[in-house]
Amino acid sequence: MKIHKILIFGIFCLTFLSAAAQTAADKILGTYYISDDQSDEDCKIKIYKTSSGTYEGRIIWVKHPYFKDGSLKHDINNPDPSKRNTPGDKIQLLFHFKYSAKENKWVDGEIYDPVHGKYYKSKMWFESDKTLRVRGYIGVPALGRTMTWKKL
Repeated sequence: MKIHKILIFGIFCLTFLSAAAQTAADKILGTYYISDDQSDEDCKIKIYKTSSGTYEGRIIWVKHPYFKDGSLKHDINNPDPSKRNTPGDKIQLLFHFKYSAKENKWVDGEIYDPVHGKYYKSKMWFESDKTLRVRGYIGVPALGRTMTWKKL
């Protein structure tokens, strides 16, 4: 009987810890406002969870949706020619992030830079409840750039 109670208690603890880790991981879900000083373009991005449990993000709004010639902005610099007609407000920026409870960060992901048509390794973490820091880098995190995104 005592072993039975210990087993039930152990299952309860594992379930509780798993749920707590899941809640921490899902904190990143939502919409963020990005003001990029390098491209002079503001946008909103939606971060969502995929069916495989990774986190990804896609642009859902751009402040300036048209090029200077009046044509609709699209992903003209994408290295994949089949994606160059993707409208600016539908470009996927974040790929394959996993939550690391040990680091309290989303790691092992990639970020796409549509201005230059390049992909970079990336990690993300919260600086405060509404401030997400997103670092894209080549090779090692020391060789990169960090952006600040505001959660809406």
